[in-house]
Amino acid sequence: MTFREKSSSASARNAINGNGSSKSSSPVSKKPVWEYAPSPEAKDHIEIRSQYDLFIGGKWQKAKKYFATVNPATEEKLSEVASASKDDVNRAVLSAERAYNKVWSKTPAKERAKYIFRIARIMQEKAREFAVIETMDGGKPIKESKSVDVPLALAHFFYYAGWADKLKYAFPNQVFAPVGVVGQIIPWNFPLLMAAWKIAPALACGNTVVIKSAETTPLTLYKLAEVIQEAGLPDGVVNIISGAGDTGAAIVNHPKVKKIAFTGSTDVGKLIMRSIAGTDKKVTLELGGKAANIIFEDAPIDQAIEGIINGIYFNQGHVCCAGSRLFVQESIKNTVIKKLKHRLKSLRVGNPLDKNTDVGAINSKMQLKKITELVNSGIEEGCSIYQPECSLPERGYYFKPTFFTNVAQSNRIAQEEIFGPVLSVLTFRTPKEAIEKANNTQYGLSAGIWTDKGSKIFKMVGQLKAGVVWSNTYNRFNPASPFGGYKESGFGREGGLQGLKEYLNF
Repeated sequence: MTFREKSSSASARNAINGNGSSKSSSPVSKKPVWEYAPSPEAKDHIEIRSQYDLFIGGKWQKAKKYFATVNPATEEKLSEVASASKDDVNRAVLSAERAYNKVWSKTPAKERAKYIFRIARIMQEKAREFAVIETMDGGKPIKESKSVDVPLALAHFFYYAGWADKLKYAFPNQVFAPVGVVGQIIPWNFPLLMAAWKIAPALACGNTVVIKSAETTPLTLYKLAEVIQEAGLPDGVVNIISGAGDTGAAIVNHPKVKKIAFTGSTDVGKLIMRSIAGTDKKVTLELGGKAANIIFEDAPIDQAIEGIINGIYFNQGHVCCAGSRLFVQESIKNTVIKKLKHRLKSLRVGNPLDKNTDVGAINSKMQLKKITELVNSGIEEGCSIYQPECSLPERGYYFKPTFFTNVAQSNRIAQEEIFGPVLSVLTFRTPKEAIEKANNTQYGLSAGIWTDKGSKIFKMVGQLKAGVVWSNTYNRFNPASPFGGYKESGFGREGGLQGLKEYLNF
């Protein structure tokens, strides 16, 4: 890791002071200010096709319409991607049905396991390529793609490869069968990881798949299609398409699709529920969140600060389980705010392909507009905003890491999912008050608790209405652990044995 010296100008000194002005009018001795030298990840050998067709029946098939996918960090077009029509969706579903009836349902479980394992191994060999494409298409820092997205995606394929021939031990003394054709719709914030969450257990249980990427991040899913071809998976077992909401609706409403797995917004989740009402389709919904991150006065504060940063600024806040509401016990509020401000000043915002970058680009222009609108509403409603002094790239979609104090429970920024690097800080006096405030939301996906008292953790966990609760950590995932929510954060679980159960009929 290299550093370079920055000129000690007045603006640099003011940035260190953190208040926008020098502390005195007396001359200031010039001291070197050190910053990280650029450390960009090479991308010249990464292969991105100029055009991606639909992957149906094990082959690349043309579509009538194509759309551009862009790099949100530079606004440069990366590729043209097929937009699947209703007829294309029908071809994909029929292909999956043929593969299920003729091949996959008759394939021995141990052979299914070999295919899933082979996919994982090939992905592992191409891990760096997946990471770079994920960063270029989505805007997340390369160090996150390398250390979180790709390794976790691999882990899910490896994990479910192990379960494929052991289902009778997972569900002893029960009679079960695969669902059949599964329709899966994934979001733009973790495209490769969400694909692994859904495809791996579906295949392990003997189902075939039609999966749709988000409009803004289709490239790693199509790169996965290349891996599936290389692994020799029978044609039609996994069909990969892309498109907008109409494409997703065609998957949901197709009569031959027997199970829907959706990760995305609560509003779309409600539409899906209305669409499948009265049918026999199984469904798993993993929707929005407004998680509470609760810091008690007996918590390890420095460790908690890192948990706060990871909870909300990881992946630019594009995380459904982001700890976007910080509840701090009043006695330590000033200490936590002071340390949080200091930590935000050290976050590096900029080129996602730079290995030193902490906060990358917002995924799309539309999402940046939504974040800006909600932040402005917080200012208009009287909340106090803090943003560190930092320069943003001239091109691309960027937003400074932000937090608000003097936030009321009724403020929009405390109630609505912002899905950006914006934190709302609230206070509490007692554990009972913390629980009441944390549960005062339509969502129930996740929560965090920071305290050195184990008994307090267990008491809080039993009363928090959240599907996942982390204690003295945040955003930790494991393929063996189920993930999902309550209330308007959805239902059903992904990961673990519970994730297998969603893809079987009993």
